[in-house]
Amino acid sequence: MKNLFFKKKNNIRINDILTLLKIKKQKENIKIKNISELDQAMKNDISFFHSINYLDKLKKSKSNLILTSKRYSQHIPKNKKIIVVKNILLSVAKITSLFYPDALDDIFDKSLEPVKTKLFKKLNVGRNVLLGKNIRIGKNCSIGHNTIIEKNVYISDDCQIGCNVILKNCIIGKNTHILDGAIVGKKGFGFFPGKLKNIRYPHIGTVVIGNNVEIGCNNTIDRGSLSNTVIGDGTFLDNQVHIAHNVKIGKNCIVTGQVGFAGSSIIGNNVMIGGQAGISGHLTIGDNVQIGGGSGVIKNIPSNTKVMGYPAKNIRNFLKENKLNE
Repeated sequence: MKNLFFKKKNNIRINDILTLLKIKKQKENIKIKNISELDQAMKNDISFFHSINYLDKLKKSKSNLILTSKRYSQHIPKNKKIIVVKNILLSVAKITSLFYPDALDDIFDKSLEPVKTKLFKKLNVGRNVLLGKNIRIGKNCSIGHNTIIEKNVYISDDCQIGCNVILKNCIIGKNTHILDGAIVGKKGFGFFPGKLKNIRYPHIGTVVIGNNVEIGCNNTIDRGSLSNTVIGDGTFLDNQVHIAHNVKIGKNCIVTGQVGFAGSSIIGNNVMIGGQAGISGHLTIGDNVQIGGGSGVIKNIPSNTKVMGYPAKNIRNFLKENKLNE
């Protein structure tokens, strides 16, 4: 899949990757088109398998070249080539930087200039608004005071962007409201602890926000690492919500204040989450789920379920146990 906002380096071959990882070169030095997650990879892309949770995606993946460890190598189909490494995600970070050498650069946008309203249709703008390069803004939009829209932002029609907002590397659907102080599209909290220093993980994804969405004040929504962070149509986020990289939230969800989502969790449609709940990473929350305030979700939750507590459990069991302990 073509990356909209990050420039990819072409003519990468398998021996370039093997040299980077300090692995013996192969005689057949085939060209590798891209690095992608299992469900997005094409046959000439390199992908990676690092958890049994992604076994179904591995079986369906079109990628013919899989990066993995000795522990997981037995699960790789025999018709695919494998590269075995000690640290899968660290190797993925190195390969991603090989394909996208500018992805670690997340400094302020030096191309910023005062907005020129004549370039956009019916744009209502406050004071001290700055725009970067590769910006698209639809008709009938408004942008509040002191807001900075850095490079690589597409805003659809009828959107309202509040004051002191920072947008970068994101796509925003129609009639979406982003309230004061929100930060959308900065890199996620991805790194590897090292003995001498922490190693940052490149983020080449975007934030994709649907139509009729509301993003509350002081929300922080990180862009994806390899895939995108997604907020579905009609979803409303209260103030001070944090959404980490690669999280995908479905349609018509309601998320109240101070909820935190760890990376790569998938949230279904019509989900309601109470204030100060925490969702751990790499989980799947089904449709029509209700999560009580202050809950800690550390396991997958099936559709049409109500949970509460830490660890989050069926709400009937939670209320029964707490009544007995009074």
